[in-house]
Amino acid sequence: MHPMLNIAIRAARSAGNIIAKGFENQTDMQIEAKGDNDYVTSVDKEAEQAIIYKIKQSYPEHSFVGEEGGIVEGDNDFKWIIDPLDGTTNFIKGIPHFAVSIALMHKGRLDQGVVFDPIRGELFTASKGAGAQLNGFRIRASKAKELGQTILATSFPFKNKDNLSQYQQSFNKVFMQAGDIRRSGSAALDLAYVAAGRYDGYWERGIKPWDIAAGELLVRESGGLVTDFSGGNDPMHKGEIVAGSAKVVQALVKHLK
Repeated sequence: MHPMLNIAIRAARSAGNIIAKGFENQTDMQIEAKGDNDYVTSVDKEAEQAIIYKIKQSYPEHSFVGEEGGIVEGDNDFKWIIDPLDGTTNFIKGIPHFAVSIALMHKGRLDQGVVFDPIRGELFTASKGAGAQLNGFRIRASKAKELGQTILATSFPFKNKDNLSQYQQSFNKVFMQAGDIRRSGSAALDLAYVAAGRYDGYWERGIKPWDIAAGELLVRESGGLVTDFSGGNDPMHKGEIVAGSAKVVQALVKHLK
């Protein structure tokens, strides 16, 4: 195992312990609204601090980009992209579907990725060029060749409902061709499930780098394809992502362009 991946796993488990305890006892949890339908809790903040602290013990010179803490300056050749609790609304509502997401970019390219589901105990990991794993076992993305009978995942534009009409047009086209579509509330787990072949494809718009960085590497290393809505290779900067088998991504992009 790559030493930096090993540290990322330790950090994810440390955050996972905080999250699991917070999920069991929510009476002391503080909740703040960051925007419309966008929340942060004291558990999010504590988990992010735990991740940064654990990584800095081994790599104090590295830089960080976190959903809650913003940018921590350091060596930009090594940049950690962190979502301490992806699926905060699920967490607040007592829905056991959320995850820790940690990715490392080395010189602008995704190098290591971890998505950890602390409730199910599922640890998804990937190292560039070394494949993707779930709890130590190799995982492969779906090889679906068409949308028919696929199970896809997506999200709704809940933070910007003015875009609903445009979203519905593409959703309707995809829905009529796919087997079914899921909406889980965690982009990190959606991508991890694509990497594991549980979902055949996934798309979402209006996302941030910390939502998808680790998941993008998981999908690529499991043999899947990741693009933006135009079929380009820059989903993190575009804020939009399509992931799945090559044929499924090609079909989705056709409807999403």
